[in-house]
This record gives sequence, C-alpha cells and structure tokens, in this order.
Amino acid sequence: MDVRERANAKRDRAGRYYRELRFLEERGEQGARPEEIATAIGMSRRTVYRDLQSLQGEMEVPLWSDEGRWGVTEKGFLPPLKLTLAEAMAVFLSARLMARFADEYDPDLAGAFQKVAVGLPPVLAEHVARTLEVMARRPLDERLRGHVRLLTQAWADRRVVRLSYDPAAYDPGRPPREARVHPYLIEPSSTTHALYLIGFDEARGAIRTFKIERILSVDVTPQIFEAPPDVIEDAFARAWDIIADQPETEVVLHFAPSVASRVAEATWHPSQELERQPDGSLIWRASVAGTIEIRFWILSWGPDVEVLEPADLRTEIAQRLRTAADLYR
Repeated sequence: MDVRERANAKRDRAGRYYRELRFLEERGEQGARPEEIATAIGMSRRTVYRDLQSLQGEMEVPLWSDEGRWGVTEKGFLPPLKLTLAEAMAVFLSARLMARFADEYDPDLAGAFQKVAVGLPPVLAEHVARTLEVMARRPLDERLRGHVRLLTQAWADRRVVRLSYDPAAYDPGRPPREARVHPYLIEPSSTTHALYLIGFDEARGAIRTFKIERILSVDVTPQIFEAPPDVIEDAFARAWDIIADQPETEVVLHFAPSVASRVAEATWHPSQELERQPDGSLIWRASVAGTIEIRFWILSWGPDVEVLEPADLRTEIAQRLRTAADLYR
C-alpha cells in the first residue's frame, strides 16, 4: 500500500468512526447493537464491531457495552463544534504546532487530529493523515499521558491535587517533595518541548510552575478550590515562556546593527520597547518574570547582543560565553 492509499484508508476509517459515534450519540441511553449501526451507516456488522473495539481499547473513547448493546458514556464527549473551514484550519495549525514540539506520541492529540480532519477538503485531510503517521513513530509515555489526563480532569472540576515532584534537574540529590496544588493552567512550552502545570502551591502559599514530566505521582482529592484570581493571566503576560512566579525584572539589551532589523520585526514580549540608534543598532527593553528563561534567548544571539541590565544577568551571560569560548581553544 503506497502513501496515498494509506492516507485514504486513514481518512475513510476516521470518517467511519465519526459516523458510528454520531449514531450512538443519537441513540442516547438505549444504545444500539452492532447490526443496527451497520445497517444505518452501510457497513458490515463485523467491521462495526471491530471499530467499536478499537474505539474503546486503542483510542479510549468512553463507550459502554451491555448484553450486546453499545453506547456512549454520558458526558464522555464535549458538545460538537461546528467549525468553518478557516476555523478548522486554525485549530489544525495549533494542534500541528503541538505535534511538532512533542517528544512523545500523544493518542489524545492524534484523536483530535482525526476529528478535525473529518469534513476537510482532501488536500488538507491528507496533510492531517501525514502528520498522524509522523506522530505514530514516536514513543508512547503512558505515565505522562496518565498524569496529563488526571490533571486535566482536576483542572476542569476545580479539585485540589496531591503530587510528588522531583526537583533533581535543578538541585541534584534533593529528594522529591510532596505538594498540594490547585490546578490553574496546563501550558506547553516551545522552548523546552514540555508541558507545565501552573497552580497555587498550598505549602508555598503562592503560584508555582511544575514541569509535568518531573511529576512522579498524581492523586486527585475530593477538595474543591475557588476559581483562580484574575491576576493569573496578568502574571503570564510577564513570563518569557512558562515561568511566571519570579520577581519582575527589567532587561535591557543592545543589539548590533547586523541583527537589529531581525529583532525589531518580531514581538518577543508584550512589554518590549525598542529604541533605534544612529549607528543602526537597537536598544531593546522589557519587564519579564525573572531571567531564567530569557537568558537562553539572549545566548542564541551570540556576539550580536550585549546585556546592559540587570548587572547580575550581564555577569552570568559573560561567564557563560567565556566558558563556551574555553571549549574551543
């Protein structure tokens, strides 16, 4: 089977899944037998039964089966979205960005891709199918996936979670710590290719950021927390990427004329201010939450940028560049 045939097969299967699930949703609590579904959508009973097994086992769609009847678990799905072509493309591009930066295979992301593909023109649907093929080659991290699902449910239900967190990446030898957290957000990072939980840490008495890959265990408690404060989005407006729980710091950089135009043509941070200099160079300033994340962006410009403020960041960048230069002597 060549690439085009595989793409067509995937698209046909996704469309078949969609029609089967819509039929079950319409039947409600009474459900339906495989032969009823087969008659309704024009497929064989054997194919429908195999699809139901696949939907329940491989794709983890919330189905129930009882005495030969099948149905969709109540509240197992969000209400269907009626998207325009442009809206569907916007969702697809957002999901594709996630797929590009994901290190592991995510069956839930793949399922979302398949649903978006239904109804798309063939050219776009084939692109979705190719994306799914690339994603399927990546390893599956069941522990990470399970943690994301639990945290997502706790986030949706506003339930406190109890987790064990390993901070060893920044503090080798330090044992994992236990934390009770109010899940406020789950955010992806394009810098680290990772997912992060942002929430109120009861022990710290403040909002903290947890890399989900370093969470060792998650338990959803019965305790409900209040809606997060409105300041959460304001705090993230100061973050360079994910970390929003650091003191606000003004960073001032001087970019060489050779890169000034490239720097100026993009909005790197909502608070940035630009000052063109007579020699063609550029003064760039912004107020960000700490300097942990922005330092990697600064280092990516090599000798074409100089840190003017703050002094401790200037010292740190200078030391890192000296250490790097020593490696090549």
